[in-house]
Amino acid sequence: MTDDAVLIAGRYRLLARVGRGAMGVVWRARDELLDRVVAVKQLDATTGVGGRRGMREARVAARLRHPHAITVYDVVEQTGNLYLVMEFLPSSLAGLLAEHGTLPAGYVAKAGAQVASALATAQAAGIVHRDVTPGNVLITADGTAVIADFGISRASGEATVTSRGFIAGTPAYLAPEVAGGEEAGFPSDVFSLGATLYTALEGRPPFGTSENTLALLVRIAYEEVDPPRHGGPLADVLLSMLRRDAAERPAMAEVRTALAEVAHGRPVPPPRPVAVTRLIPRRRRLRRWRVAAVTAVAACLAGAAFAGTTAGGAETTGALQAAPAPSTTSVPSPAPVLRDRAECEARYEVTQSWQGGYQVLVTVRNLGRVSLTGWVVRWTEPAGHRISNLWNGVLQQRGASVAITNAAWNAVVAPDASTTFGFIGLTRGDNPATLTPTCQTG
Repeated sequence: MTDDAVLIAGRYRLLARVGRGAMGVVWRARDELLDRVVAVKQLDATTGVGGRRGMREARVAARLRHPHAITVYDVVEQTGNLYLVMEFLPSSLAGLLAEHGTLPAGYVAKAGAQVASALATAQAAGIVHRDVTPGNVLITADGTAVIADFGISRASGEATVTSRGFIAGTPAYLAPEVAGGEEAGFPSDVFSLGATLYTALEGRPPFGTSENTLALLVRIAYEEVDPPRHGGPLADVLLSMLRRDAAERPAMAEVRTALAEVAHGRPVPPPRPVAVTRLIPRRRRLRRWRVAAVTAVAACLAGAAFAGTTAGGAETTGALQAAPAPSTTSVPSPAPVLRDRAECEARYEVTQSWQGGYQVLVTVRNLGRVSLTGWVVRWTEPAGHRISNLWNGVLQQRGASVAITNAAWNAVVAPDASTTFGFIGLTRGDNPATLTPTCQTG
């Protein structure tokens, strides 16, 4: 039987191979039951690891419903192989770069905002992608960007399917901390998205490419990123995403907002201030980091296979790292008139929405001249809406009455400063909830 005659599960006709990676072969296929073109990823389930990664990708895709995340339609097992049936997208960012070399800054910013939107939602659900690369950013026929390949992601409640001592991801797009042997976390995805967009803008990854994977990982682990030759607001956003210190990078939701503003030609919001404490002189610390990075990378490569898609043919593993607690942020001018007593206000903002759901960011602002030592935000939830995946706060709800109290770390808010919490809202309709909450001091 020829390849193009293979029929999977009695309905998916394999038409042509369109890609091959560490996880298996990807086919363009036809769903003969629904008469539509689909993508089918063929995994070797007999090895165990391939099957577990395939099921992880399917579970994560089912858990993450977002217009800029790949849609998985079906999972089928046949003749010792596992097949993931997904929406078929004709191109990828890597394909566009192979054709054009570089891409316009406006398009890079727009595509980046779309991918950041999906990754922000993933992070709110506790998911770290761990392999954000140009090859995993797929492009629809109208130019929309969609993030794909959650096969080596980490999600809350999911165990790792990679062996300890490995590094997960594609070397050229790894964050410095991951290249140095640390586990991947939410800030690592920010760096990898920054490296992907840098490549789209400049035509090469921030640290270049090399057939010597060890040399490339060591360069990532301790060298500084060359500033983009193409200046402007996009370059500034990319450099903030590519900061060496993970704690200094913006959160993915901030990245989404900044890239969207660049794409629309609007001013980028000022970054949140981050307190950085240097315990040892920078030069001495850098030297120690270099030694540690070389040691860790060499140890990984000595006995490892890799788990992403790489320019040099190698891949690497990590684990889910809890997102760092956002620090209290200063509010930009114009400064409000501060009250003599403790007082706060809350601003409710729908940052993104999709069919059946939306993401909300609530900013709690201190309007007083004395520090808040606790706060509670209240509102009435509209009929048909439900709160899910709350972060940076504690939910108390009786019927439609909602009260969000501070978490332990963000109870204290200095005068003329703010903190945030957020959540995923679920709805049976198409429209997100828009409302005005109240804020009371704790």
